[in-house]
Amino acid sequence: MTTQNLLVELFVEELPPKALQKLGDAFATVMADQLKAQGLATAASAVTPFASPRRLAAHVTAVADKAADKAVQQKLMPVTVGLDASGNATPALLKKLQALGADVSNPAAAVAALKRAQDGKAEALFYDSVVAGATLAAGLQKALDEAIAKLPIPKVMSYQLETDCGMDNFLPGWTSVNFVRPAHGLVALHGSTVVPVKALGLMAGNSTTGHRFEAAVSPVVLADADSYAATLKKDGAVIASFAERKAEIARQLAAAAATVGNGARPIEDEALLDEVTALVERPNVVICQFEEQFLGVPQECLILTMKANQKYFPLLDAAGKLTNKFLVVSNISPEDTSFVTGGNERVVRPRLADAKFFFDQDRKKTLASRVEGLSKVVYHNKLGTQGERVERVRAIAKAIATQLGDAALVADADKAAQLAKTDLVTDMVGEFPELQGIMGGYYALNDGLGETVAHAIEDHYKPRFAGDALPRNMAGVVVALADKLETLVGMFGIGNLPTGDRDPFALRRHALGVIRMLIEQRLPLHFYELTRLASAAFPSGLVQDKASELDDFLVERLKGYLRDGGFSPAEVDAAIYARQLGQWASIPQRLAAVRAFAALPESPALAAANKRVGNILKKAEAEGPVDAHVNPELLQEKAEQDLFAALQRFVPEANAQFDAGDYTASLQTLAVLRAPVDAFFDDVMVNAEQLDVRMNRLGLLKMLHNAMNRVADLSRLAV
Repeated sequence: MTTQNLLVELFVEELPPKALQKLGDAFATVMADQLKAQGLATAASAVTPFASPRRLAAHVTAVADKAADKAVQQKLMPVTVGLDASGNATPALLKKLQALGADVSNPAAAVAALKRAQDGKAEALFYDSVVAGATLAAGLQKALDEAIAKLPIPKVMSYQLETDCGMDNFLPGWTSVNFVRPAHGLVALHGSTVVPVKALGLMAGNSTTGHRFEAAVSPVVLADADSYAATLKKDGAVIASFAERKAEIARQLAAAAATVGNGARPIEDEALLDEVTALVERPNVVICQFEEQFLGVPQECLILTMKANQKYFPLLDAAGKLTNKFLVVSNISPEDTSFVTGGNERVVRPRLADAKFFFDQDRKKTLASRVEGLSKVVYHNKLGTQGERVERVRAIAKAIATQLGDAALVADADKAAQLAKTDLVTDMVGEFPELQGIMGGYYALNDGLGETVAHAIEDHYKPRFAGDALPRNMAGVVVALADKLETLVGMFGIGNLPTGDRDPFALRRHALGVIRMLIEQRLPLHFYELTRLASAAFPSGLVQDKASELDDFLVERLKGYLRDGGFSPAEVDAAIYARQLGQWASIPQRLAAVRAFAALPESPALAAANKRVGNILKKAEAEGPVDAHVNPELLQEKAEQDLFAALQRFVPEANAQFDAGDYTASLQTLAVLRAPVDAFFDDVMVNAEQLDVRMNRLGLLKMLHNAMNRVADLSRLAV
């Protein structure tokens, strides 16, 4: 058994660019996993994926030409079924052995070769055999079939493959094939030897096709598996590795920007870089430009049209402002690039002219004049029009602004909420929906509404994604909160809840936005009041009351947000289930206090005691309320007297620290209660026979419980 490196390439027509990297990785990973599962490759075998617009390939090191034979023991049947009273094989046993390929010409010898072993309560017969290891041809065929079948392809196309007996690499006749794109070639090399496998109507060979225009030779003949990338680059003018091609494009983009000077840099867009990498096989970056008059259009419009429609990289200056130059990643490298440059400049000009036209036309009407038009735009068939939705958002925004600020904030938030959706009926947003909010901000400035309202309109969608910035001013925060709460209450109220991976209305993102604004802006708003306040903005009967379900949904999102911040589940639960926690703004400080408390030597004992107290009170309160009140004259045992004295001494200090927002100091002050708490549980019987003594002791525990759980529910820390 010898091992050599393996190379498999599937040559196809242009693959979907946005899926190319995923396709390449899946093709290589599944194939390698299948080879390893069959014993043809080992865990140490290195896998290298290749993916270009017209090929998927995988290079796997240390692949055997045949897997090792494998000893297999198979349970046949219970002894009582397989052997008769004389110990001879029954017909059932002989039939089973025959099906397994065993020699049953001599039944006695066949029985003697079997093993008997206990299997549960009964003794069973076992058959030992050796299974021949898979050959590379058979194993690779299985791996290749599996790799193709498991490609993450949303849609396949059907096509007829015309073949000819005299053509290399093809099976004779007509073949109907289903694949993401028509396939035209297959390479399978084990070292320098062609492995006879087939796929998609193709037989494997040792030659492929290079660049559509710039290959030095065609076909490109591969000497062996290890020379694949180098030969394809040299003779085929193709950089087969997605990662290498991407790095080369990034290098050329940076170099081209440097030649422009003045601190110019290409816009950073990882998704665009991935897509362009999937569009070219031999990248060549050229510098183009457009007329400076277009720079009067908001740069977001120009950047979007160049990126989305043309896959260009706009150049920004050192201050981050758009210049009139852009970079094109070409798939050809002519000596004279003027035709490439001129062609791309001619193509982009009408796009920019359209953007300028939309911008000029939109500014002829004020945002206020567009409010009425929102009543003709359907938001949701169960929730009415955008105009009706705007009125709900305004009502929620007014209520929130009233709690947070003065009349000026209320007025700014109301104006921003009224106009926030009006850019939906502009020409620019109609052409580029991604610019909603952004264009509203520009048009608000054009209408003379001032930066506060303009920024609030632009920012009310924020945060749009994980890690996005929050709104820049408080009016923006208010409108963003109102917009997200209206969406959450409305969608929950008509039953459009996220399920599994499906979240078509981005409710998880809206929930995270609400959480981030409450916590990171330290808003003095009571969370549970917010959901009720938002629900009140909906007319009676329009939506069902799902406030409780929405609360649970937001709490679960809050837990995930905090755990992503590096806190343990126990720390998170302790903080968010603190007694009478209403404002989430204090949660980060509470978490810091919990973490500091957990590091104290007194922490485990107090957490366990707190859990015990909670259980005692829960059981007692099932029979009636327990007041946090103590009659000192009923304290009979020294341990309960000492605990009461300690509470009288230290709780006021801890409460003062709590009220001052110093949660860490508050918990550390209460840590001194460990000794009297331990003594209480060692020496005092809580459930005394005398009712007034029992209720007094329960009242003492209620005082302790209330004091210990103001910052956090410490019982959550108990192991």
